[in-house]
Amino acid sequence: MKFLIFAFFGGVHLLSLCSGKAIYKNGICKRTFEEIKEEIASYGDVAKAIINLAVYGKAQNRSYERLALLVDTVGPRLSGSKNLEKAIQIMYQNLQQDGLENVHLEPVRIPHWERGEESAVMLEPRIHKIAILGLGSSIGTPPEGITAEVLVVTSFDELQRRASEARGKIVVYNQPYINYSRTVQYRTQGAVEAAKVGALASLIRSVASFSIYSPHTGIQEYQDGVPKIPTACITVEDAEMMSRMASHGIKIVIQLKMGAKTYPDTDSFNTVAEITGSKYPEQVVLVSGHLDSWDVGQGAMDDGGGAFISWEALSLIKDLGLRPKRTLRLVLWTAEEQGGVGAFQYYQLHKVNISNYSLVMESDAGTFLPTGLQFTGSEKARAIMEEVMSLLKPLNITQVLSHGEGTDINFWIQAGVPGASLLDDLYKYFFFHHSHGDTMTVMDPKQMNVAAAVWAVVSYVVADMEEMLPRS
Repeated sequence: MKFLIFAFFGGVHLLSLCSGKAIYKNGICKRTFEEIKEEIASYGDVAKAIINLAVYGKAQNRSYERLALLVDTVGPRLSGSKNLEKAIQIMYQNLQQDGLENVHLEPVRIPHWERGEESAVMLEPRIHKIAILGLGSSIGTPPEGITAEVLVVTSFDELQRRASEARGKIVVYNQPYINYSRTVQYRTQGAVEAAKVGALASLIRSVASFSIYSPHTGIQEYQDGVPKIPTACITVEDAEMMSRMASHGIKIVIQLKMGAKTYPDTDSFNTVAEITGSKYPEQVVLVSGHLDSWDVGQGAMDDGGGAFISWEALSLIKDLGLRPKRTLRLVLWTAEEQGGVGAFQYYQLHKVNISNYSLVMESDAGTFLPTGLQFTGSEKARAIMEEVMSLLKPLNITQVLSHGEGTDINFWIQAGVPGASLLDDLYKYFFFHHSHGDTMTVMDPKQMNVAAAVWAVVSYVVADMEEMLPRS
C-alpha cells in the first residue's frame, strides 16, 4: 500500500443530477436534492438486507475464510513472482465459480524484482546480527558485501549539515515516526539523498508506529543522475540503538550483503468480474483492492482484506438477487506495491470511457472495524454520499470524510471521477504493514463482515441510483 495525497482537479466531463447519462455543464437539473434524498432513503430495506446477510446471516465470515484459504496456500504475492500469478489464476477460477459475469484477465506488464539473500552484521563496537529487509527496486551489493563505518542521522536536514562526514559510509536514518505519509519519504528517498553526499549504502528505520524487532519493507525510488546504492530497512530498535551509540561518539562498523536483482518486466494481469447493469450497463461503479503484496508475511492485511471485501460486495449483491442499473465492476489490481503499475495500465486502456465512470472505490488501508468513508468529489456528490452513508446507521458507520484517494484509483480521481476509500481503525495497521507480521492472525472475521457490508451498500446504491454522481 502507498498513501499519497493528491489535489482534486475538476474534470472536463460534467454530470447533472438529472440523467443516467453523462452531459455537459449547460445541462439543466430537473430534480431537487430533496427528491434525491427520498430516492436514497428508499434503499433502507435493501441496505438492511445486505447488512443482515453479511454480518448476521449465511455470508458472515465468508470473506475471511476465502482470504485465509488463498493466503495460507499461496503465501505472499510479490510483483513478478510465481506466487502472484498462481493467485491470479485461482481468483479467476473463484470468480467464475461464484457466478459473477464477464470474468476475465486484462494483460499488463509489471516489474520483477527479487531480494535474494541478504544480511547485515554490526562488527564494531560488538558483533550483532541486524534484521533487515531490502527495499523494493534496490540494487544488490558486491558479492563480498560492503563494509563501512556508519553515519547516523535523524533527518534529511541533518544529513545535509553533515554531508562532509557521509562520503564512503553507510548512512543510517533514525527518523522519528510522525505519521505514514510524512515518514515514508525516508524510505522512498533515503537512498537517493545518501548517494548525493557520497554514501555507499543506506539503512532506514522501518516506517512503523510500533515494533517488536520487525523490519518493514516497501518500494524505494532511484533518481536519474544520482548513483544507485543498496538500501534496506532495519528495525526501530536497531536504529535507536545505533543512534544512542553515535551520540556517545562510539564508532559503528557494519557489513552489508544484499543479493537483490531487478529483472526485465514480466507479463501479468488485472483480474476483473462484474454484475452487469440492468439499465445503463455501459456505466460503471468500480470496486477494488490489490492482489499483489510484498514478499514477506502473507499479504493478508495489505491488501488481501481489501481485495476480498471487494469480491464479497459483489457476492452479497448477487446472493440477494439484486442487479443495479449500472454495472458493478470488481478489479483486483496487480503491482500496486510498485506504484500502481497495473492500475495505470487499466486507466490507459479504459479512460476513453471516463464519462461513464460514476464512482471508483478502493480498499487498501486494512479491513479493521470501519469508521466511515473517505471521499473525493464535488460538493453535490459529497452531499449525495452523506445520504448514502446514512443507510448504514444500523452499523453506526455514517461518517464521510475527505481524501478518498488510493494508489490504484488516483488516476481517475485526478481526471475528475469521484473516488472513495474505506476508512477504518488504523491503530494497528502500521504495526504489521509490509512486514513478516502481515498474516491472517491480524485479521478479524467479524470486522471483515462489517467492512464488506459497508462496501456492498455503498457500491450497490450508487450503482442503482437513477443518476450518476455529479462532478465539479
